[in-house]
Amino acid sequence: QGDVNMAVPPPAPYEEALPPPPFAGAMWIRGYWGWADGRHEWVPGRWETARPGYRYRSPAWVRDGRGWRLSPGGWTRR
Repeated sequence: QGDVNMAVPPPAPYEEALPPPPFAGAMWIRGYWGWADGRHEWVPGRWETARPGYRYRSPAWVRDGRGWRLSPGGWTRR
C-alpha cells in the first residue's frame, strides 16, 4: 500500500484466530489495518514460508507531524 498519511488514527488491533498451519515450518504473518477507499480496512493475516536469513516486519501505523502514516512491512535481511 505504500506510505499513506491521514489524520484518522487506526482502530484498535483486531484479534485473529489463527487457523492451523498449512505446512510444517509455516510462519504466521499477522493482519493489520490498511487504508482503502478513504477508510481503514482489515488486511487478514496469512501463513508464509519462512525465509532463511530474513525476518518479517509487520506494517505499522506511525504518528508523525502530519497525522498517521502507514509504514509498509516486508522481509528484511537480518
